Amino acid sequence: MTQPASPAQQGAADAAPAPAAPPQKTPLPAGRAPRLVRWDVRTLSLVGVLLALVVVGAITKPDQFIATSNLQLVLTQSSVIGVVTVGVTFVIISGGIDLSVGAIVALASVWATTVATQEFGFWGILFTALLVGVGCGLVNGVLIAYGNMVPFIATLAMLASARGLALQITDGQTQIVSVKSVLDLGQRDSYVLGIPPLVLVFAAVVILGWLVLNRTTFGRRSVAVGSNPEAARLAGIDVRRQRLYLYLLSGLCCGIAAFLLVILAGSGQNTNGNLYELDAIAAAIIGGTLLSGGRGTIVGSVLGVLIFTTITNIFALNNLQTDVQQIAKGAIIVVAVLVQRRDARE
Repeated sequence: MTQPASPAQQGAADAAPAPAAPPQKTPLPAGRAPRLVRWDVRTLSLVGVLLALVVVGAITKPDQFIATSNLQLVLTQSSVIGVVTVGVTFVIISGGIDLSVGAIVALASVWATTVATQEFGFWGILFTALLVGVGCGLVNGVLIAYGNMVPFIATLAMLASARGLALQITDGQTQIVSVKSVLDLGQRDSYVLGIPPLVLVFAAVVILGWLVLNRTTFGRRSVAVGSNPEAARLAGIDVRRQRLYLYLLSGLCCGIAAFLLVILAGSGQNTNGNLYELDAIAAAIIGGTLLSGGRGTIVGSVLGVLIFTTITNIFALNNLQTDVQQIAKGAIIVVAVLVQRRDARE
C-alpha cells in the first residue's frame, strides 16, 4: 500500500525545478536560405558562367574552340595555375595571403633545370622543384607565424627575393631541359585516354585538397584560424604552427606547379609564373573564398581557374587585345567581391 508523502517530501517536490523544455529551432528570416543552399547556388552560378563562356567560344570560333586539341590545351594551361590556386586557397581561408607564389614557381623551375640537377634525371628535377617550393614556404611561414610579420609584407619580400635569385641563377638565359623522360610527359603519346598527364596531376591535387579541407582536422583548424584566431587558440589550436603548415602547403603546391611548367615548356625561365599570384588569388575569390578568411571551397577555386583560362583562350582565338582581357577579368573580380560583401551583410 502506497504511503502518503510527508510534508517535507511534498515541499521538496514543489521546490524541484521543472524539467527544461526542449530547445526550439529558430526559424530563418524570410528570404534567407540555409548556408548549404547558398553554397550550392554559388557553385551552380560559377558553373553557369563557365558554360556561358563555352557557348560564346563555340559560337565565335566553332571549328577551333570545340576541337579536342583546344580543350586539352585549356585543361593543360589550367593545371599549372590550378595547383597553385589550391595552395593559395588554404592560405586565404586561414586569413593570410601569399603574393610570392609566382616568384616561387619561377625560382623552383630554374633551380630544377640547372645542368647539375639535370644530371640526376627525372627524379632530380622533381625533387629539386619540390624542395625549393617547400623551402620558400618554410621561410614565409616562419616569418609570419613566429616572426609576427604581416603576411602581405613577408610574401612581398619573398616575391622580390625569389625573382632576383631566379634571375641570378639563369643570368637572364633560358634553362633548356635535356631529360627525355621529362620531355616525354608533355607529348601527346603520353596522354592517358586522351587526358594529358598534367591534367591528371591537377585532378589528384584537387581531390586531395578537397579531402584535406573538408574531411580532416587540419582543414577544420584552418577554417577556425581564419574565422577567429583568438577563439581557435582558446580551443587548443596552435595557431602559429597551423599557419606555418599552411605556408608549407602553399610552397609545396608551387613546387608541383613548377615541375608541371617545366614539362609544359621544356625549359626553366626567370619569367615563369609571372602574375600567378594575382590569377590564383582572383580565382579563389570568385570561387567564394573570403579574403578575410574563415570560408572557402576548393571546388569554387577550380571553377574560377577554369573560367579565367577559358576567357584567355577565347580572347586568343579571336585575336583580341590583352588589355581588353585584363579588363574583363577585373570586372569579374569586382562582381565577385560585391557578392561576398552582400553575403557578409546577410
